[in-house]
Amino acid sequence: MKNTALRSFCLLILAFGFTACLNDEVKIDVQHYSEEELQEIQQYLNLPAYRDAYQVDLAPHILNTGQILPSINNAKATLGRVLFYDNKLSATGETSCESCHHQELAFSDDKAFSDGINGQKTKRNSLPLAAVANFTNSYDSGPNSFGQIGFFWDERAGTIQNQSEQTISDDIEMGTDFNDLEVKLANENYYRILFRKAYGDEAVTKDRILEAIQEFVNSFVATNTRFDEGMNAMGTPGLDFPNFTIEENRGKAIFVDACGSCHAANMSTPSNIHVANNGLDVAYTDQGVGGISQQPNQFGVFKVPFLRNIELTAPYMHDGRFATLEEVIDHYSNGIQDHDNLSEALRNPDGSPRRFNFTEEEKADLVAFFKTLTDETFIQEERFSDPFQ
Repeated sequence: MKNTALRSFCLLILAFGFTACLNDEVKIDVQHYSEEELQEIQQYLNLPAYRDAYQVDLAPHILNTGQILPSINNAKATLGRVLFYDNKLSATGETSCESCHHQELAFSDDKAFSDGINGQKTKRNSLPLAAVANFTNSYDSGPNSFGQIGFFWDERAGTIQNQSEQTISDDIEMGTDFNDLEVKLANENYYRILFRKAYGDEAVTKDRILEAIQEFVNSFVATNTRFDEGMNAMGTPGLDFPNFTIEENRGKAIFVDACGSCHAANMSTPSNIHVANNGLDVAYTDQGVGGISQQPNQFGVFKVPFLRNIELTAPYMHDGRFATLEEVIDHYSNGIQDHDNLSEALRNPDGSPRRFNFTEEEKADLVAFFKTLTDETFIQEERFSDPFQ
């Protein structure tokens, strides 16, 4: 009896010890930096010892359309995060990518024209980077071509890297020579560490800078919204969502009918109409796509953006002329101008500009619907936030 009790006691001790070992193993992870590296990095940056994961998790209704998840390199995305927020990327040290793209505003700006270097203002309103579900799945357009979906209001850039290159080099926005930038970043110990972790050596090159920023930006996913919850349940925006109020469902129905052909009713896959003139003016100073192509049928034509997080991204339009969603809705209700290149979707059968003539209730319903497109989690995620101390 005593031997049996002793054996049971010993087995209990062994089992406890084994469980403790397992628990210890669960807690053990591979630290991505040596203690010396971490000490150097954390003098300037709030980066964790265990690198953040930047995997892309799309909403089920998007995956059901056959979209392929982009593969994100965590070390490159971490480097890209630091680069995105670093004023050293501008020639004067005044601006960074974040200067025009604030996380709490879905990576847009709350000014019609953003602050550039040397007291200058940008020529157009900042497009929100989190207006899309994910860049690869919404705008993966390959080389620059006006038959494909590109970046900027005039779609002159075909890739995120090309977009970043033009922004960093722009005389107003950042004004940087990449040869100078490579030297500047290579002089920082924390960049030498981050480039080595991302690329295997400390070489700071233009291509690596642009690729790292692309990895970070392409890890953005803004699909944790009430709209996506409804899409996951119903599979189509054309049906009432069980998680919506009566007003939100009415607003969604109006949007699908009046706006969805251009702005993508599912908020995920682009419409065939990705550039258009929406009748802001009869004559334009900024010619948009036509200013690049010099094709008269593209004068006054601009990108048709996705509308995720639109509640957060005022002011609206390429020139930021509308301060509120109500003003935007009023424009489409009764303000569309008869421009030569006005989108056919905004013309009546007789060729005149459409007047949607929304009632006050319909306007309120549309605003209620637009607020279901906000991803509150995304705008607070620490892995997308400013890492500098």
